[in-house]
Parts: sequence; C-alpha cells; structure tokens
Amino acid sequence: MDMSQHRTLVPAVASKLAAEPVQTASIDRILRAVREHLGTEIAFVSRYVENNEKELTHVDSDLDLPMGPGFRDPRENSYCWHIAEGRLPELIQDPADHPFTATMAITDFLPVGCHLNTPLRLSDGTLYGSFCCLSRNPDRTMTERDVGVLRAFAALAVEQIESNLDHDYRFQRIDKRITKLIGDRAMQIHQQPIHSIKTGKPVGVECLARFPDAMMRGPDKWFEEAAEIGRGLELELLAVECALDSLKHVPSGFYVSVNASPETIISGALHQVLERAGKKNLVVEVTEHQQVDDYPALKKALKPISKYARIAIDDVGSGYAGLRHLVDLAPDMLKLDMALTRDIHQDLARCALVGAMVRFAEAIGSKLIAEGVEHAEEAEVLKKLGVEYGQGFYYAKPMPVADAVKYLKKG
Repeated sequence: MDMSQHRTLVPAVASKLAAEPVQTASIDRILRAVREHLGTEIAFVSRYVENNEKELTHVDSDLDLPMGPGFRDPRENSYCWHIAEGRLPELIQDPADHPFTATMAITDFLPVGCHLNTPLRLSDGTLYGSFCCLSRNPDRTMTERDVGVLRAFAALAVEQIESNLDHDYRFQRIDKRITKLIGDRAMQIHQQPIHSIKTGKPVGVECLARFPDAMMRGPDKWFEEAAEIGRGLELELLAVECALDSLKHVPSGFYVSVNASPETIISGALHQVLERAGKKNLVVEVTEHQQVDDYPALKKALKPISKYARIAIDDVGSGYAGLRHLVDLAPDMLKLDMALTRDIHQDLARCALVGAMVRFAEAIGSKLIAEGVEHAEEAEVLKKLGVEYGQGFYYAKPMPVADAVKYLKKG
C-alpha cells in the first residue's frame, strides 16, 4: 500500500469512531500478556483521532509513566505514525540505528530504547492506530520473530476494537435516524377499529405508529432500537403526541386508545402530555413486553393518568402481569392476547381460559377486548363466551386516520 493510501485512511476512521475510545478489559489483558512474553517495560494501544492527533487508549506498565490512557499529542511526534507511514521499521533495536529518531523529542524524553510496533488496521484496511511494546534501553536480542508475536497479539486486539466500534457506529446510526424522525415528526398514525362483538359496530380505535420505512421494517424494530440507545421514552411520547393530534378527526362517541410502556408511565412524562391535551375519550393501553420491577410505582403513576384516560392492560395471557397485579392496577379494560383468540373455535383449552377471563373481568369491573380476531368462527365463540369487544382483521385492518374516520362514520 503506498503512502497516499495511508494518508486517506485516517479521516475515514475519524468519521466512524465514537467520541470515546474503545474501553475493554480484554485489551488490557492482551497488552499485559504480550509485554510479559516479550519482556518489555511498556505496552500500549493508541488510536488516531481528529486534529491529526494520536490518543493512548490502553497502557500496561509497571513504571510510573508521564502519560496514560487519554493522553493526546500530535501524531507526528510518535514513532507509531512514522512506522505506519513507512519512515521507520516496525522493529527498532536501538534508536541510534536510525538517524530520523534523533529529530523526535520522545526519543530522549521517555527515553525510547528498544521499540516494536505494528499498525492496527480494521478489517476494511482502515488505519485505526498502533500496537506497541518498548523499553527504555536498546535490546539487540529482539528479532523479526518477536515482531511476528506482536502482530499476533495485535490481531486479537483488533477483533476486540472492531467489535466495539461496530456497536458504537450502530449506536450512532440509530441515534441519527431517531433524531431526524423526531425533528421532522415523520411518524404517521394508523388506526385500527375496535368493535362490539355483540352488534358488530365499531366503538373505538387503537392508534398505531407507522414509520417512513414501513415496507422494510416494522414499528417494533424502531421502538426496540430506541430503547437500546436510551431514547425509548422520546419515541413513545412522539407516538402519543401524534396519536393525540389525530383525536380532532375522530367522531364523537368513539374512544381512542394509545399505547405506553410501564417505563414511560412511571417517568411521569405521559401524565404531562395528557394533562396538556385535557380530558378526552381516551384509553391508555399499558404494554408489558418486559418484566415490571416495581408495580407499586406503576400503580402510583397510573392514578393521575386515570383522570384523563381509562386504563387498559395489553396482551393479557402472554405478558408478565399476573392476576394479582391485574387486580392491583384496577384496569378499566383487559386486552386478551391474540394467542388466546387464534383458533379458539377449535381449542377447548382456549375456550376454558377465555371463559375464566370473562368471569375475572366481571369480578373486577373491567371490559374484555379480544385481539387478533380473524375469522367469523372465532368471533362467534367469543360472543358466546361473553367477550364484549373484538379487534382484528375480521373486523378491519389498521388504516390511515382519514380512512378510519370514514369507517367509523359509516359504521
């Protein structure tokens, strides 16, 4: 690889690196192992960063050194950079053998004696930094074979670095995508009608978030990624706000349901949004896709929310909530998970369980909604069991708000 290629690789790294260097104990262990194997006094990993600087990310030594992890200086001041550029060899038994080293302050400052170094390159060839072992005194016993050992340990370090870089780069891409979505308010709301099983007429709608790449990825992927990088609350609140914006189009007499996770409810942010919106014909569906660690806190947070909306528990029958918790939360509605609804007309066990849930809902004063109703036979069995409301493709698919409004008016 020629020198022009070397010089164009570093800016490519700078655009991919996270603001913080890769931190992993594995690299510390690798440095200790190679230093002890080669018998050198110092081992370190560095990376090339913005402003043409080199930063130490990991240092292993028993010496009291004047620099440690986080230390930065111009890359031209280091042996590492000039080795990567081909001006110095990877093995330097004695700096006095190479006149160029006499021009570098670090030679006398440290001082540098024996020096072994190999550039760290990522799998795409990008120059990341350097992997180095050195001592303060020259050592004529070091050979190219020792450099081979250094390269082998450096390859292990690159695996760790690249794994972390991929994670950080992915984090950045997700963060950028969510920032743009929120800034542009590019989320759309679709509504799926909910029907009275007895009459077949619509009684309300559930608001469902839809994203610009809906043809390639489902909304669950967006919410999972947002939660992964700590922005789940922001994305959920955007969905609620967009859902509330659609309220003005929904005819009177129909309720509107919005989804919220326990984390968002406990944060208090949802209460503030609903408070600004004022009292409307709303239902908040509590989604439980993860274990709730603090039900008392959830119950406390739901109390002020109940002034502005009825409370529904989603996915009953497949989530984490036990019957005792359902009682404690005192929901106005229970939504049966579609796993209980699917093929219920062919399954006595599902019939028995849903029948028990009907009696349970009556006992605690809740309404029961069956999700995932796709066939007339399912709806008929649910009607006989006493389930009041149904939602699913049998009745209507999710649709844009304008279409949902027409559907409700027609119904």
